[in-house]
Amino acid sequence: MKNPIRKALTKTIPARKGRRVEVPPSERLLYAVYFSLGMVTCLTALEAVHLIVLGKWNPEIFSAISLLIGNVTGIFLTQKA
Repeated sequence: MKNPIRKALTKTIPARKGRRVEVPPSERLLYAVYFSLGMVTCLTALEAVHLIVLGKWNPEIFSAISLLIGNVTGIFLTQKA
């Protein structure tokens, strides 16, 4: 697999005779993770610009970043279980 996110979200289920079956994630889940990671990147850049231009910390942007990071972490933890 070339895609590290797809590889990280792929489940491995033990089968008979010591074999393992890999279950790939759905495309919908992958797009949700891509969107969340992209938004974290954009919001981090927005927070940096806000700090540089205005010299103040914006708690609303930071809470949105925290929410998205929690979302992505939750997806990774529940998908591998």
